[in-house]
Amino acid sequence: MDALNRSGCPINLTLEILGDRWSLIIIRDIMFGNRRHFRELLQNSEEGIASNILADRLKRLVERGLLTRDDDPTHKQKAVYSLTEMAIDLVPLFAHMGAWGRKHLPVSEELSIRAELLEDGGPKLWEDFMEELRAKHLGKVLPPGTPSVLGRLTEAYLNVVERKKSA
Repeated sequence: MDALNRSGCPINLTLEILGDRWSLIIIRDIMFGNRRHFRELLQNSEEGIASNILADRLKRLVERGLLTRDDDPTHKQKAVYSLTEMAIDLVPLFAHMGAWGRKHLPVSEELSIRAELLEDGGPKLWEDFMEELRAKHLGKVLPPGTPSVLGRLTEAYLNVVERKKSA
């Protein structure tokens, strides 16, 4: 046991990394929103994260091994954040959290449609999404013609938003 952790309990250790208000939200936005730059994460935050909090959490998530930070080859002063395998392994947790939230809390249709699709798709869809994230963030090559789970989730979200606008 090291001095940073209160106990060796796996739930405690997980909460010590992910249990603050923002860490899972940032990972969610990178994972499901494909937001890879600081400014995208800041400006497109549904929850309105403050810039100093975002900077702190990104630093912590990099230090804890959930994200990597690399210089953006297209812009010298920008960084690109990528999910690590440790973060990609959170897909089933996000699916379960979304299902629990949909069952017990007053969620909005547009912000819960992706959770519904993940719940309905089950472990097969989660694994397909994880493979897609590995390709996007870790450089794994997918077979040609592999359908995009992120594309499907994003399309469902945009369809609900458009339908609600037209109503």
